[in-house]
Amino acid sequence: MPGANLDLKFFLSVTGGDPPDLLNHDDPVVADWAYRGAIQPLSKLTTPDEYARLENWLFPTARALGTYDGKLYALCNGLDIRALYYDKTLLDRLKLQPPKTLAELDALALRITPVEKGVTPHRYGFLPDPRRIWAWGIVFGGRFYDPPSGRITANSQPIVRALDWMASYSRRYGARAVAAFRKGDQALAGASFPLLEGRYAMLMDGQWRVPEIVASRRAARRDGRPAARYGVVPLPPPPGGRENAGWVNGNFFVVPRGAHNPEGAWAFAKFWSGFDGHEPQAARHCAAGGWIPASQQVVAQAEFQRFLEDFPQFATFVALASSEQQIPTPVVPGAMYFYTQIVRAAEDAMYRGKPPREALDEATERVRRHLRELTVETR
Repeated sequence: MPGANLDLKFFLSVTGGDPPDLLNHDDPVVADWAYRGAIQPLSKLTTPDEYARLENWLFPTARALGTYDGKLYALCNGLDIRALYYDKTLLDRLKLQPPKTLAELDALALRITPVEKGVTPHRYGFLPDPRRIWAWGIVFGGRFYDPPSGRITANSQPIVRALDWMASYSRRYGARAVAAFRKGDQALAGASFPLLEGRYAMLMDGQWRVPEIVASRRAARRDGRPAARYGVVPLPPPPGGRENAGWVNGNFFVVPRGAHNPEGAWAFAKFWSGFDGHEPQAARHCAAGGWIPASQQVVAQAEFQRFLEDFPQFATFVALASSEQQIPTPVVPGAMYFYTQIVRAAEDAMYRGKPPREALDEATERVRRHLRELTVETR
């Protein structure tokens, strides 16, 4: 069911004393639900030894997604990672290599789509997406939140630099033209991958696009058309930035307060995620669904390794999943509001001409005020 309805029905069920035994979600709700006492810490469902093994078993990224206030409240069962896809056929024809640095990315983008007065591009070399400020801010060396102090740091200098760089594309090509082109992506039939439609030479997206690329090549061969080739690389950093960095989210299991069968819920969560001897089954689930496992022990399974051989671009995302520089939305109460306000700041800078520092200062203050009000409200 739609996310908003899911949240409402979930809280009604917890309040009414008849919640589901287990719930799987992919929005940044762990801190909100844990703060309000709606879900149980996993330490209540496990022995101390099992809990310690679980923490070691999970990728750092998967552990971070489920941890609030120093405790695991959610068991991640699949990760979503973003990287930079590129049209290898086009770059090869131009005798160009995929970018390893931000300067190379900018140079490639301008080479493929030069600024020409009065010309509306039908394809861009690259365009930043406002939602991806969460990834680029980390790549530039920033953090949106400082856990030791509890401070919102979304207006720190590295994130301001990231947003200024993102907005530079709008300044180069024209904010109105860039916004209109982005809107055209949303009009593609069936949420098609814009890279495959020839709208970009390079584009940030997630691992779920890999099967689309493979299907596209198979369809071209079947129809007797030339099969374009595509590659993927980690997000290229600026000088002083972070390598193998970005923003991560994923699916996770939580056990509600008042669950009637928490033991069964925990047993199923372990089975589906692969923990505690269930790695072979989880490898089959992940290979069938095109998901990144939450643990290297699942990745190492023979069935998942065969999947990576069939879908080689997927391996880049799996390698990134083990990087500690893949950071989720801060696991704090009000995380969804936090996320949307930072995206709003990026839109203000990229499409409305607001100075990046000002946009992020205003967003940071809105988030700080919201979190203060939320804390008072729930006491």
